[in-house]
Amino acid sequence: MAASFFPFRRRSYTVRALESADSEALAALHLEDFNRPWTEDEFTALLAEGAVFGFAAVEEGAPGAKPCGFVLARMAAGEAEILTLAVGHAYRRRGLGYMLMDAVLRHLHAERAEALFLEVDETNHPAIALYRRLGFREVGRRPEYYEHKATGRTAALVMRRDLR
Repeated sequence: MAASFFPFRRRSYTVRALESADSEALAALHLEDFNRPWTEDEFTALLAEGAVFGFAAVEEGAPGAKPCGFVLARMAAGEAEILTLAVGHAYRRRGLGYMLMDAVLRHLHAERAEALFLEVDETNHPAIALYRRLGFREVGRRPEYYEHKATGRTAALVMRRDLR
């Protein structure tokens, strides 16, 4: 009996603009990582705001594919902030966070924004490394900002990237 060979299938991903129809999937992804996850209704309301925009990473060639990760941002008066970013646990370490942040940065360059801000948990070392690789620098700290059931409270690092 010959052994069956299943060739390795390399998955590719693409980034597209978020739509209100994504709200349910966004809430499910957010639930994986946040102590106080946002609801489907909260995502729907945010996506309806004119100043809010975002992007979803989806698997190429998968019809009707739900987002594997997403980023949501807001821009006002030439400055922008990342509201939230999440990548599903099953899709980590594939460059999706970088792809999503790159999409935001390209959008903001096209809009001629001056700076992008974000907050990140001081214990989220992979995210901090990504943001530093993208040119962000720490400009502030919010003590005891995040609450973790198992480990207590941790600070948020406030990071900034100049875009001009």
